[in-house]
Amino acid sequence: MQPVPNADDGPPASLNRHLDFLKLWSAQGVAEFGARITREGLPIAAVLSLSAGPQALGLLSAVRSAAGLAVGLTLGGLVDRRPRRRLMIGMDLARAAVLATVPVAALMGWLTLAQIFVVAAVVAAASALFAIASHAYLPGLIEKSQLTEGNARLSATESVAEVGGPALAGALFQWLTAPAAIALNAVTYAASAVLLGAIRKPEPTPEPEPPATLLSDLRTGAGAAWSEPRVRALLLMSAVMTLFGSFFAATYVVFALQTLGLTPSLLGLTIAAGGAGALAGSVLAGSLSRALGVGPAILLGFFGWGAANVLIPLAPADPVMGTAALVTAQILGDGLAVAAIVLAGSLRQSLVPQNLLGRVGATFHAAEGAAGIAGALAGGVLAAQIGLRGAMFVAVGGMALAPLIGVLSPLRRVRVIGDR
Repeated sequence: MQPVPNADDGPPASLNRHLDFLKLWSAQGVAEFGARITREGLPIAAVLSLSAGPQALGLLSAVRSAAGLAVGLTLGGLVDRRPRRRLMIGMDLARAAVLATVPVAALMGWLTLAQIFVVAAVVAAASALFAIASHAYLPGLIEKSQLTEGNARLSATESVAEVGGPALAGALFQWLTAPAAIALNAVTYAASAVLLGAIRKPEPTPEPEPPATLLSDLRTGAGAAWSEPRVRALLLMSAVMTLFGSFFAATYVVFALQTLGLTPSLLGLTIAAGGAGALAGSVLAGSLSRALGVGPAILLGFFGWGAANVLIPLAPADPVMGTAALVTAQILGDGLAVAAIVLAGSLRQSLVPQNLLGRVGATFHAAEGAAGIAGALAGGVLAAQIGLRGAMFVAVGGMALAPLIGVLSPLRRVRVIGDR
């Protein structure tokens, strides 16, 4: 049993002098910007180079989601039985190699939509496995008392990439052809692999286990998540909020452009505002947990995310006022959500045994992936039946009520990371 931290323990040591964490942070920063180039670049390459239409782009998005879900269902055990840093390096190199085939094929005149789909699937699967391995790797690299700061820094990097990444991608596609921009993207993943390879701290050796099957790994991961009441609450909340939050994937863009009359540039501004809010949330996560306690801060953040999003269906059908409402919702909602996500991830890392982090992480990934697909499909159907605003109000209600799961669990009593 771990000792419960208290005021006499003093603040955790800063990560500013932790060279190995700084290498990890730098590697993920480079990769996060690269991921945004991939996200924008593959659809743009499909449209500009192959004249792909809306149906093809919709299928491309579905392929990405399905690949990530498949990884969450099948490879959690691999993360727990293999060196995690080595897996992360391998996934970086895999993403670099498969992306490099796009500019080569374009140069030779061989590029096809089928290749774009395969590349998208491989990159999505490798990215999902990288994310699961990274989450499991961090607790073995830094101290438990540093988890909130470490996760906050990694989340801040993602937020900065979300703000600046699409703009960088747009500039690259403006200056270069889409395949050439994707070639540069491949270089970012290779750079991430080099930085990860420079980490010197030995990784904890995976505990020996008897041979396992896919089904037994799934049972182990789901069982470990379900048997710990606080982790179970986090899992259920995550699935429910992803389910209702994904309603917006089917409605947000159409609502903003057609109902509110926003231009594409104004829509981009609202998305960038979400990135700015997320950056603020990652910075404030530690302060919020110290003021309220970890559990209450998580619950407040998730409830505030749902409540702030009510501004979206309430937005007036006017480009200026509609943009103002959406920007406010994105800044407040994404800020509170990211603060809660940072703390929830840190708490999960502290509660789940090291040898099960991969399988539990895969359980979360699979649950969120399945809920996301179901929510996007349900949101589209519901919007056709009751209108865009009506579907969004249903989504907001579900998101705001989801934290009640945590209120009715021991999660509400958790004050510090490591509290048993």
